Amino acid sequence: MAEPVWIGVDVGTQSVRALAVDEAGRQLAVAARPLTSHRDGVRHEQDPADWRRLATEALAEVAEALAGRPVGALAVCATSGTVLLTDPDGTPRTPGVMYDDTRAAALAATAQEAGADLWTALGYRMQPAWALPKLLWWRDLGLLDGGARLAHQPDVVAAALVGHPVASDTSHALKTGYDLLALRWPEEVLRRLRVDPAVLPDVVRPGTVLGTIAPAAARATGLPAGTPVVAGMTDACAAQLSAGALEIGQWNAVLGTTLALKGVQARLPADPTGAVYSHRAPHGDLWLPGGASSTGAAAVRHLFPDADQPALAELTASAARVETVPVCYPLVGRGERFPFVAPDAEGFLGEGPLAVGDDPETAFAAVLTGVAHVERLSFALLAAAGCAVDGPVALTGGAARNDWWNQLRCDMLGLPVRLPETPEPALGMAVLAAGSVGGDLRAAARRLVRVRRTLTPDPARTASLLPGYRAFLEALAERGWLDPRLAEERP
Repeated sequence: MAEPVWIGVDVGTQSVRALAVDEAGRQLAVAARPLTSHRDGVRHEQDPADWRRLATEALAEVAEALAGRPVGALAVCATSGTVLLTDPDGTPRTPGVMYDDTRAAALAATAQEAGADLWTALGYRMQPAWALPKLLWWRDLGLLDGGARLAHQPDVVAAALVGHPVASDTSHALKTGYDLLALRWPEEVLRRLRVDPAVLPDVVRPGTVLGTIAPAAARATGLPAGTPVVAGMTDACAAQLSAGALEIGQWNAVLGTTLALKGVQARLPADPTGAVYSHRAPHGDLWLPGGASSTGAAAVRHLFPDADQPALAELTASAARVETVPVCYPLVGRGERFPFVAPDAEGFLGEGPLAVGDDPETAFAAVLTGVAHVERLSFALLAAAGCAVDGPVALTGGAARNDWWNQLRCDMLGLPVRLPETPEPALGMAVLAAGSVGGDLRAAARRLVRVRRTLTPDPARTASLLPGYRAFLEALAERGWLDPRLAEERP
């Protein structure tokens, strides 16, 4: 009998993507369909019918390419904090209100006050774009009456596949206020907020079987009826799974427009600044702590908007020859959330604002080095919060295509680095599907996650980079952004 195929579905902001891999992690089929958003000021919506329709189309294309190969299971990930209201049978009542929609921003303080003790215990504060304030916005409009149910974005797709409403998972439910310590909805907090718990879905751990492909979905997608559909995770957690960072001390650093870190720990970290928050892991009694900085490769695009790939390659070669790199905080816009919380923070390069000036090579080197400094400081914060940070670190995101930057980051961290072959959320869901059916997520990741390259730090280079890093810490401390204890960090 042929070995099973594992399928992951990623419902993102711009597209729905489905991917199938075999037991060795080889990509067998992939398909994507573009999504359309509707934006109006602070509002950002999508049509939930599009999520179902486009996921069905992408899965049908994948199934056709598989030509009848057996499918072991599939899982779905989506954006964190995207929610809608449905009827009891799962029929959407509202558009999907997206993860960055801030129409309910004024209610974030209400949600924070009502559950302050719990949110503090969980290590975060309610944010303006999170799902719980959106639920309060619907409450104030009177939309929670008459059998309304809240659903998260992946629930819509999973329900279409299994033919009935499904439970949410703990990962997507985090921003709706689910208590990850007690593993239940916090009824006392909901009472203070005048929300009936019956509005909220059942919640299960990621990897729990939600149902199987129903006959109607089998006809629409071409997937075998009876194929298990398992509860997924948010897209960032899915990306961590695709990087194979599932052991305590291992981390995934995603460097795209912004920089995000996620790792694995035995205990819930204690970060009094609120910069670190944690998901429940899908395996064992573990936690997935992390944070997302507002800095990242966006600073490169901001300073060098017309640079194509050849131009960026030339800038990288020139940056490698720069001997004196000025201190830089590569922040575009205003405000930072990780590795410190500073609403008034602004980017700088040397003694001035974040700007190219008359030396583009030096400015480019400073931005790339500045991101590496932020990354090292992020690990210092995580260590101070009680996290193991001994590595290895998987580098993913668009910036991982720059080999010189990868080695710079490796040397700055002083940790071994892995570069996964297929670092995308859809693969992470295939890993989760395989681990759920096989009962061993780590073993599934070892089989399915393929590493294209490994890097090791050069101790001499690490030592040579430390003076610049300490100057960076001092510059942040002088501006009052950084906890003095972290400003004194030493290797």
